[in-house]
Amino acid sequence: MIIKRSKNIAINLLLILFVMAGLMINISCTQKSGQSASKDEPTNESEAAESANPKGYDLSKPEKFNMPDDLLEISGITFLNGNADMLYAEEDEDGRVYYLKLGDKQASYVHFGKKGDYEDLGICNGNMVLLRSDGVFFTFPFGQVKSAEVDARKQDSLLPEGEYEGMYADDKSKSLYVLCKHCADDKTTKASSGYILSIQTDGTIKQTGTFSVDVTAIEKLAGQKKIAFHPSALTKNQATNEWYILSSVNKMLVVADASWKIKAVYPLNSAFNQPEGIAFDAEQNLYISNEGGKLGMGNVLKFRYNP
Repeated sequence: MIIKRSKNIAINLLLILFVMAGLMINISCTQKSGQSASKDEPTNESEAAESANPKGYDLSKPEKFNMPDDLLEISGITFLNGNADMLYAEEDEDGRVYYLKLGDKQASYVHFGKKGDYEDLGICNGNMVLLRSDGVFFTFPFGQVKSAEVDARKQDSLLPEGEYEGMYADDKSKSLYVLCKHCADDKTTKASSGYILSIQTDGTIKQTGTFSVDVTAIEKLAGQKKIAFHPSALTKNQATNEWYILSSVNKMLVVADASWKIKAVYPLNSAFNQPEGIAFDAEQNLYISNEGGKLGMGNVLKFRYNP
């Protein structure tokens, strides 16, 4: 009896040891699993902040430049070959192209056309190009930008009927890229239509192609079921070949790859009163212009590139 009882005790002790060993292995695996899972998520405030910004930029820390009164309703900005020593801008009422150094209290301008709803501008193939909201283009030789007045060439019927605000002038390819804000073609789709146009040295423009921005991809990345995406400006980061698209209505910045595949969506805080213009300089610094109003002046926010 004593021998049998001793055997039972020994067997029970072995079973207890096996159970305890299993528990220890399970706890160890769980901890390792938890550690590996946490690597995919921001582990501190710094990493969380990086995930809310395009790589190399901190959208919460701009250098702010207030615009002169004439540019209260600034709606488009650009540089010549990325040279940030001179900013070219227009506002959406008078037919003028303004130029100034950031920080100047006054801006000079050239008068190119009648009053109208001008939304964006660019410099391409030796020409200054202006986009009116109805899709009409105005061009004049860039060499005349410091004249008091120029006779700009008006070109229409190049884009479908709609409302346009965003244009990027790519001097490397001598092309203009235009995104529609409100177009009849987009009413039954989940995409924003875009158009590619070529520009000759004499300012002649013709359409050469199309592209589209997938709004459903923007919704998914933004975590929203339905977005009324109405792009207000676009530019290209020549260093990365990424497209940066502003939507003033949604207060968001959208980044797409060279083929317009959406990569990321970033919300814009209250510092962006009404973002309407966007550009990069040759040093990859990012600039976003905001229309002013009763509570503030129009401004340009500069975000220094920090690789």
